Amino acid sequence: MTDRLAEYRRKRDAARTPEPIPDSAEPAAATEDRFVIQQHHARSLHWDVRLERSGVLVSFAVPRGLPRDQGRNNLAKHTEDHPLEYLDFSGEIPAGEYGGGRMTIFDRGTYETGKWRDDEIGVTFHGDRTNGRYVFFQTGGNDWMVRRMDPPEPGWESMPETVAPMLPVAARSLPAEHEDAEWGYELAWGGRRVVAYVSGGRVRLLDADGEDVTSWYPEVRPLGPALAPTEAVLDGEIVTLPDPAQLERRKAPKDAAAAKRAAERTPVYYLAYDLLWLEGHSTVEALRYAERRELLEGLSINGDHWQTPPYFPGGSQFALEAATAQGLGGVVAKRLDSPYLPGRRSRLWLAVSS
Repeated sequence: MTDRLAEYRRKRDAARTPEPIPDSAEPAAATEDRFVIQQHHARSLHWDVRLERSGVLVSFAVPRGLPRDQGRNNLAKHTEDHPLEYLDFSGEIPAGEYGGGRMTIFDRGTYETGKWRDDEIGVTFHGDRTNGRYVFFQTGGNDWMVRRMDPPEPGWESMPETVAPMLPVAARSLPAEHEDAEWGYELAWGGRRVVAYVSGGRVRLLDADGEDVTSWYPEVRPLGPALAPTEAVLDGEIVTLPDPAQLERRKAPKDAAAAKRAAERTPVYYLAYDLLWLEGHSTVEALRYAERRELLEGLSINGDHWQTPPYFPGGSQFALEAATAQGLGGVVAKRLDSPYLPGRRSRLWLAVSS
């Protein structure tokens, strides 16, 4: 009888990895059609999708996770079969071992089989977070693709390809004192306006003119896996702290090596101060600024090269004093009840010089 776990065992040392390694070459007795999806922070973030079949887990590594809508096919790499004990596995695989990195359970449940051929597998997932019909289809060797076959849940909106930033109107003074409580205040950081599109553990950075500047800032790219599995569109700025003028040193690099050297010499930070889309729902018209900020802060965006800076509801003088103390150009005042108007210059937002 063929040992379907031979490749799995060959790649692992039971003395070095916490992964389950059954002694028997015989597959475990099948119980039901179960699945598990594991979020795997290995050399590069991916999701492992495992389907119970004939006593083992047929496995795919999916770099961007299962597609959330029908608009795209995602790459899936067919990997070795895993033992059924892997349905419950999570933990840290030591560095240097095969698949080294942190593995957590993203979802699990049962599935129905619609089609199972050597080159195409159709299933319907019934999980806590994953539901719907998917097809895995072979494109060559171990390279497969996966596609969602039915619409997502009602109300779902695909992530927009681009959102033009909303622009403030310059002003010489703060809102009147009796209106202060109706406004929120941010510091004017003087950076490069950048919208971040975070999906499938990756981040894409577009500047205010729509130019893709992702390759300019390699130190910001880990924001994608840090937020995973959350998908969001963030509005913010690339800045150099404490001296904003140093940003001029971070222009388009010649290549990846030049970008890495620039990041080491003059590191940047991404300051996310608005939320434009989150988990299948646009927030630009449906939510007011104060509501968007509340959702944004719930994402806990805080890392070595990214953070959500504070804003000050009804705190104009405090914000202005803080901007002055940090040598910044002023503050940006935004009405707490204002929607986001992509590409518009609006008096709902005022840039006030210090």
